[in-house]
Amino acid sequence: MPVGTVRVLTWNIHGTFGLNPRFDLARVVALIDRWDPEIVALQEVDSRRDREAGIDPFEYLQRELGEHGIGARSIITDDGDYGQMLISRWPLSGTVIHDLSYPEREPRRAIESTVETPHGTLHFVATHLGLSIHERRAQTAKLSAIAGEGAGTTIMAGDFNDWLWVGSVRAALSLVLPACTSFRTFPSFSPLLRLDRIYCRPVDALVTAFTDTEARHISDHLPVIADIRVVKAQSEG
Repeated sequence: MPVGTVRVLTWNIHGTFGLNPRFDLARVVALIDRWDPEIVALQEVDSRRDREAGIDPFEYLQRELGEHGIGARSIITDDGDYGQMLISRWPLSGTVIHDLSYPEREPRRAIESTVETPHGTLHFVATHLGLSIHERRAQTAKLSAIAGEGAGTTIMAGDFNDWLWVGSVRAALSLVLPACTSFRTFPSFSPLLRLDRIYCRPVDALVTAFTDTEARHISDHLPVIADIRVVKAQSEG
């Protein structure tokens, strides 16, 4: 991995319930560990279907993948919880969970945090957007505001559910986060749609990116992995 960079992985793991019927979280962890990411954004973490095994996926994934993390549980029921996670090898500070929910649609969240890396601080946002174009348009406006226009490195990662060009998430976010990955990630066995992305600023901070097709045995999404250069903000000297 290039000097002065961090490795980020984003992955929607919901397909574990269809392609990995026993919900073997060890397989999820093993694939992630193969690439040794320092920051991980996971979507569709779901404890509602694993109660009998006595495992809370939020706790398990946090314990196995990083020293620091936050879970945004967008759905909480008596049978368990559902949401997303941001997990980091390094400390997180100033964390805010933003409500991106749209009327009469599934609750959505964005996790915003500052990651204290050895190369300097970076601004990170993990998210999972909705399925309708009007919903995503409203959510993208909020995300653009969250991303801001700071001089240091900002990363936004997740499942953006963005398969249309008209009013697309990419067109809007590229105004504030000009670099992004562009892999076809869904459905994992024959990827057609570029739903899962990593965006960042400045434009030259994205050093390299790739995916892992072995994930097709675990989820209906492929993960996206990227090495991103940390650019210090002026206040860090």
